[in-house]
Amino acid sequence: MTTTARSAPVGAKIDDGFSTLFAFAADPDIALWEKNVKPPGIDGGDPIDITTMHNTDWRTFAPPQLKTLTPMNVTCAYDPAVYDQIAAILATVGWITCHFADGSTLDFVGYLKSFEPNDISEGEQPTASVVIQPTNILAGVEEEPVYTAAV
Repeated sequence: MTTTARSAPVGAKIDDGFSTLFAFAADPDIALWEKNVKPPGIDGGDPIDITTMHNTDWRTFAPPQLKTLTPMNVTCAYDPAVYDQIAAILATVGWITCHFADGSTLDFVGYLKSFEPNDISEGEQPTASVVIQPTNILAGVEEEPVYTAAV
């Protein structure tokens, strides 16, 4: 058994999420105004059960070999005219950039999966839920996400 002491993290944490934005290479000035942004995550996948009849006390598991870039979820204010822009790029694979508040970026290949207006109420700004689905493949070539540190 190895007990590991926690070391101080290296790097710089983001203290304020303002302003985190996204951009489609196919339409960088799309008429959406970010209010809340959930950047893509990285998921290692469900464990693979490798238990056999030779185990004695515990079930055993192994991690999968491939990683998944999870969807990006955004709440945006919008111009109703965005419907034409949405229709033009919906389900079209291309590069997408997540711009973090510290000036760093995450570029990945994916597509606009959905644009769904939220309930509209008097006295509140209309918003829409936007889902961006990473694909990690462009023109038959696997593309990994690219993080670029702030300058």
